[in-house]
Amino acid sequence: MPPSSNDRDTRGLSDSEKRQVHENRMDRPPYSLADPSKPFNTIYSGACFCERVKFRISREKPLDAKYCHCTGCQVLHGAPFQWAAIFEKSDVHFYEGRDQLIYWNTGEKSTEYILPCKVYCNHCRAPIMDEGRNMLLLFPTLIQFKDVRSKLNFKPSCHIFYSRRAIDVPDGIPKWAEHKDESEQISENFPPHNEPARENEVGKL
Repeated sequence: MPPSSNDRDTRGLSDSEKRQVHENRMDRPPYSLADPSKPFNTIYSGACFCERVKFRISREKPLDAKYCHCTGCQVLHGAPFQWAAIFEKSDVHFYEGRDQLIYWNTGEKSTEYILPCKVYCNHCRAPIMDEGRNMLLLFPTLIQFKDVRSKLNFKPSCHIFYSRRAIDVPDGIPKWAEHKDESEQISENFPPHNEPARENEVGKL
């Protein structure tokens, strides 16, 4: 689905244009249905920690799922890495608590709705997703899985930004120094994060 005129990076826009993008966000996915005349085929349901914000998912498997070790995710999640699943915006529908959502743009260090941005519950402050201009990254820990088989649909395909890892994760999944397919892969036989690397391998860190 092509992005709407509001699904864009709002940096550089005037304040009035930014306000229009912010005000109109509830008129498009994932905050509203892409086509209200068609039923939304709910496969999974989820909620934030306090359950004031609730959402549904219509796709059985995400487009991809990853573990992200970037320092931003480490700090904002208070964890060594983040688990995220990629969806089309129309795959997700926030049907309750949309007015409880707050936003954070790491580049601008702003709580304005500036895409791409991080989305949280205003009450429990649970991180819910990263909303991009075309896709969103939802956090599977919020999904109420019915069984283990359903959860396996969200198994990550790789680790990204593994060069910035806080801990080593020897799980056999491909590990990319930065973005997937855009950087070097790091071997699990590489020295652990707390051991000095050999001089000829420093470039892989």
